[in-house]
Amino acid sequence: MEEQQPKASKFMLNYGLLLGLVSVVFGVMLYTQKMHYEMSTPVIVISVLLSLAAIFLGINAYKKANGGYLTISEALKIGVGIALVSTIISLLYQYVLINFIEPDFMDKAIEMAKPKAFEQNPSMTEEQWEQGVAMQKNLGWLRYPIGLIFSCVIGLVAGLITGLILKKSKPEY
Repeated sequence: MEEQQPKASKFMLNYGLLLGLVSVVFGVMLYTQKMHYEMSTPVIVISVLLSLAAIFLGINAYKKANGGYLTISEALKIGVGIALVSTIISLLYQYVLINFIEPDFMDKAIEMAKPKAFEQNPSMTEEQWEQGVAMQKNLGWLRYPIGLIFSCVIGLVAGLITGLILKKSKPEY
């Protein structure tokens, strides 16, 4: 009698929801501390580490449920699935934050970025700044598909590395 293989989608959904929830809690924490306007290096590193941990744990749980066996393709699929589910949840939170909770978010973020931009590029004129701001406001919607793609790439890389580490093939007999 052959064992049934566990469904990878169950692990993608469970760990993706868990990571999405943790990401939203992290985002709320940043919001309450007024640290949500700029993406500093520590915030990005913590976000990536949370993603890597959730993907590793999800793939490892799948391997245990699958009798200790894992292929690289399964690891890739689960890694991208977890990243996709969690990113959709995170982007929904960002959409609600920017459009409903704090509608002037973009204006505040741009105002906070202005001194840094002029410091890094002293030859920039006020007119150039205004043109850049206008372009950023027009193309602001691009942050959602770019975030989704970036997250899926992280999921793919994390799935590949985890798959290479945890890979164990079923015997041929």
